[in-house]
Amino acid sequence: MTKQQANWSPYDNNGGSCVAIAGADYCVIAADTRMSTGYSILTREYSKICKLADKSVMASSGFQADVKALQKHLAARHLIYQHQHNKQMSCPAMAQLLSNTLYYKRFFPYYAFNVLGGLDSEGKGCVYTYDAVGSYERVGYSAQGSGSTLIMPFLDNQLKSPSPLLLPAQDAVTPLSELEAVDLVKTVFASATERDIYTGDKLEIVVLNADGIRREYMELRKD
Repeated sequence: MTKQQANWSPYDNNGGSCVAIAGADYCVIAADTRMSTGYSILTREYSKICKLADKSVMASSGFQADVKALQKHLAARHLIYQHQHNKQMSCPAMAQLLSNTLYYKRFFPYYAFNVLGGLDSEGKGCVYTYDAVGSYERVGYSAQGSGSTLIMPFLDNQLKSPSPLLLPAQDAVTPLSELEAVDLVKTVFASATERDIYTGDKLEIVVLNADGIRREYMELRKD
């Protein structure tokens, strides 16, 4: 089975794919661990997932220098918030902060495409998807990165999120159980790895629920 090379940018020394799925009482965020430039694999053990707060986790694809600068800025802003309010920032608040941070840099944007997942104040799973200049939306599931064009149709077919124009408004959470969501993430990455040369090596899965955060790993194709 022949893999396809995605559109490549000289700034894209990451590629790969990130996925997040929100459930009634959990959130699953996953990304592969391959970092590559063109046809060269720089490392097979690079984590694209960053914990921003106890209930907020971000996965990023794009130019890794910009991703690291963005993570450092968000960590500093969160530390200031904790000193001022004596508590951690909620996931919806972190989502707004990320949007503001990206929009502030819109004329020279971070080359980073992010998906933020976590739990809201009611304990429901939440996923926020972004473009490079801060436009964002709360959704039930999302994918970013070079494999997103392969993964999103699969997720649409399996989950079919209701239109945000429906009245009355429906919760942006998926009907899957936590175990089913993890299995679905493993399936979509196994599929994307077959076709995207920037996705592969290993899958890192982070699950947030009322008990805290746990990580799982699954081997992917290494060619």
